[in-house]
Amino acid sequence: MSMEQQAKSPPEIRKVAQFLRSGNAGIKVRVGALNGKRVDYFKGKAAIKAVLSPAYAKLKNMPKITTEQEAIAVLHAVNAFTFFLRVQRGGPSGSSSSSPKALQIIQDQKFAADEYYAWFYDGSQWTTYAGGIAMVAIMLGGVMFPLWPPVMRLGVWYLSMGMLGLIGLFFAIAIVRLIFYIITVIVASPGIWIFPQLFADVGFVESFIPLWEWDIPKKKSKKKKGDKKGKKEKVGDDMTAATVEDAAAQDSDASVRRRGAYIEEVPDEDSTSSPANGTPLGN
Repeated sequence: MSMEQQAKSPPEIRKVAQFLRSGNAGIKVRVGALNGKRVDYFKGKAAIKAVLSPAYAKLKNMPKITTEQEAIAVLHAVNAFTFFLRVQRGGPSGSSSSSPKALQIIQDQKFAADEYYAWFYDGSQWTTYAGGIAMVAIMLGGVMFPLWPPVMRLGVWYLSMGMLGLIGLFFAIAIVRLIFYIITVIVASPGIWIFPQLFADVGFVESFIPLWEWDIPKKKSKKKKGDKKGKKEKVGDDMTAATVEDAAAQDSDASVRRRGAYIEEVPDEDSTSSPANGTPLGN
């Protein structure tokens, strides 16, 4: 039913669906489980962002979209021709939490930014057809190898021998470097690796640079831990110094208050008279 609806779609709507399904749109595609089958689905706001992107604006013979409302209207038209359908996302379909989310088609079809939509359109199929034709051609060529001209068969033989030689050389280098490393570990610890980048995730030329290297363990993680420890000690020293300063300030304030109380208890000699002068106190 979806294929029939898609066949009836206008050319510009089909082009919008092809753009969204291609990698140029930049939509984050997730994998869900719908009726026991794996399907791709996405969120509505990702499609809105895609049709408002500069990549969409550069395309020709496409519906003009400049605002979010226009984007929702166009995407609603794409949804009406069942290129994708609104679905409800549930929990994991399997026992593991990493299993694809269970999806269920919703009867009320509309387009909204916060909803999820499952793809029922696989995009342009020319790459699939080209890959199928190439596969059939390779299989036929292999089956008909005895009928090839002698020159072509000889060329294939030399090519296969060259490939096998390269693979054998690679294994030989791996074995030799391992043996050399074991010998140097015993003789000159910590050992020397020949072609230390041979199995690293680098380019072909970088795999053979440098020629050799000491097997010295890296201490980046320890350095980070040391930095963190130093920072903690520094913070602790600062807090200790601040505590000592606060305690000293509190002691100083208490001493001033005690001194003030002691001064207040001293009688004022000017305001009182001595009994020797015969003047009564308090006058």
